[in-house]
Amino acid sequence: MELTAAQLALLALTLVAAGGVAGLLAGLLGVGGGIVVVPVLYYGFSALGVDPAVRTHVAVGTSLATVLVTAFRSVRSHHARGSVDVEVLRQWAPAAAVGAVLGTAVAAALGGRALTGLFGTVALGVSLYMAFGREHWRLAEAPPEGPARFPIAGGIGFVSVMMGLGGGTLGVPSLTLLGVAIHRAVGTAAGLGLAIALPGAIGLAAAGMGVAGRPPGCLGYVNVLGFALIVPATWLTAPVGAAWAHAISRKALRRAFALFLGVTALRMIAGA
Repeated sequence: MELTAAQLALLALTLVAAGGVAGLLAGLLGVGGGIVVVPVLYYGFSALGVDPAVRTHVAVGTSLATVLVTAFRSVRSHHARGSVDVEVLRQWAPAAAVGAVLGTAVAAALGGRALTGLFGTVALGVSLYMAFGREHWRLAEAPPEGPARFPIAGGIGFVSVMMGLGGGTLGVPSLTLLGVAIHRAVGTAAGLGLAIALPGAIGLAAAGMGVAGRPPGCLGYVNVLGFALIVPATWLTAPVGAAWAHAISRKALRRAFALFLGVTALRMIAGA
């Protein structure tokens, strides 16, 4: 599609804003940036008149590309502080990657409305968990070993990649419910994000080659312009969000974000 200079400028500002907000919320709440980047890109592309058949695919693919950078930075930082459960990551990452490969194939085959509806439905569930969930809730005292881990880790990879997410949004609550301490859950989920985002970004870049209706600057379903503008903004604002987290009520922030995410999810479901 062709955009005017004014539309291109608006797109660039939208992408920078998405990265900035994603970084702040990631620092404040420990959620993955994709849960913010995808809806912001979706509505930004909607305002620019991007074809509904591809706008969610491009939002998801671009988000996964940014997750590669942010997850790498995050897992290195957490590992340096001893906040990564290396054994759980070693066992879960292959299954998460396989789930991500399968999820990428399904996402590429789904229509735009179905993919939007899926994002909205899962995001609504995440918003309810953030509003009413408790960090002390447990389903087990430790993550399962052996074959039992495959459906859990694979499911996280499968759903996350179709939503453009890393490991944080679904991985952190899953790990904490299975007995992993919250700080180690955040660091370990960041590692899962790499296993999810790498096959997802590559797969959607390949699947979107030659598809009509994509905005300018796309490599398949990955918007290279978006990647270049979102990542620096996220990189700069994430430490700011982390600093603010010590000065603002975490409980109030979680509920405010849950409300924002819930309204956004319902709008996306209605639009689908």
